[in-house]
Amino acid sequence: MTVISGYLGAGKTTLINRILSEDHGLRLLVMVNDFGAVNIDADLLVSAEEDTLTLTNGCVCCTMGADLFMAMGRALDRTPRPDHLIVEASGIADPVRIANAAIAEPDMRYGGIVTLVDAGNFDGLINDPQIGPQIAGQVQPADTVVVTKTDKITAPLRDRLHEMGVPVVICANDDTPITDLILSAATEPLMAKTPGKAHASYVSWSYQGDARLTRAQLDTALRTRPDALFRLKGMIATKERGTLLVQVVGRNVDMRPSPEDIPTQLVGIGLAARITRAEIDAWWQENTT
Repeated sequence: MTVISGYLGAGKTTLINRILSEDHGLRLLVMVNDFGAVNIDADLLVSAEEDTLTLTNGCVCCTMGADLFMAMGRALDRTPRPDHLIVEASGIADPVRIANAAIAEPDMRYGGIVTLVDAGNFDGLINDPQIGPQIAGQVQPADTVVVTKTDKITAPLRDRLHEMGVPVVICANDDTPITDLILSAATEPLMAKTPGKAHASYVSWSYQGDARLTRAQLDTALRTRPDALFRLKGMIATKERGTLLVQVVGRNVDMRPSPEDIPTQLVGIGLAARITRAEIDAWWQENTT
């Protein structure tokens, strides 16, 4: 079992989609926390049953559920049994706690922790007094760090990651066969790893409704969003441009047309010490009414 970790918006979904699209020749099972965020191409899909999707390349995707050990048990009971299990940790999860489940399971072999690092936001996050310890808890136990959203890893960033004890650092945009590296087994630990310290509290927010914004409203909403609303993703219906897929990480915004014109549905995450759900609601109402 391999754990794919990384803070909010680091690019875990993109990496998983890349793995699923490649011809690795393995019976691969991917467990994700938020299955709706994984954009499975239609030509990869064979069938869907409850929380499981079967893909043409022999892979299976499913939601992880509340109990990891129960989900692992269901994976081991599948016929044929998967060759490799990949678990996508949530953006605020401790990957060590998930990896220890594989170490404790006699029928499963530890395949390593892969942590994704957003090159543009890493310095700000690791130096944040509230978020920094959590980022370190995701990076330091990693067997491999994949640096995303850059074409080249800077020397200071590479040195910082090596100083944190990471043995392998690669760039997501290199020609390195990332899938082969991720699916290759890491050194088997002799005992369970030490989990990180408890992380800061987060507040989550969501909206699903008939809001349809003008271009001016959308621009104003994204420009005036609260700084503490670090992560925002989903679909926003507009009056001039149809529905847009919106991804916000820190101050970075990515918008692209959605293939379907569907109602607005958004989720957001921020630090509870810096923002409340009521404040996010107020921001949204101010820009949509």
